[in-house]
Amino acid sequence: MKVNIVCVGKIKEKFFTDAILEYQKRLSRFCTFNIVEVDEASAVTNLEKKSEIEGERLLAKCKGVIVALDGAGKMLSSPEIADFIKQKEISGSSEMSFVIGGSNGLSKQGLDKAALKLSFGKITFPHQLFRVVLAEQIYRAFTILNNMPYHK
Repeated sequence: MKVNIVCVGKIKEKFFTDAILEYQKRLSRFCTFNIVEVDEASAVTNLEKKSEIEGERLLAKCKGVIVALDGAGKMLSSPEIADFIKQKEISGSSEMSFVIGGSNGLSKQGLDKAALKLSFGKITFPHQLFRVVLAEQIYRAFTILNNMPYHK
């Protein structure tokens, strides 16, 4: 399976990059894992238009099953995320894109194309840290699916 995190902007802090690279290395035994970054629509001042432009850029890079990360989405446990991945794989999906919108969230169009709108709770994460958290949860899901002791 191929798993992508499709997101807006680049990571600036080395410690976040290092953490993501560590999960990418760990995930390599289970799947092909990629981070796909699109440019922020920084010149646009209208927040709705900015979200729309970034949403179009994100959707253009998404492949396979789309999972939109959204604060208003469904909260799943780690085993439930693993089961979602397993069910999509069983049904013939070979690629999955987890989409993180820009600072104004994902456009309605982006949310509408998602097979799952997923929330990690009501708290707000810095976008760069959230990539690390998402990468860890994807790794955790694959360890659950492969009966590894990582998930306790």
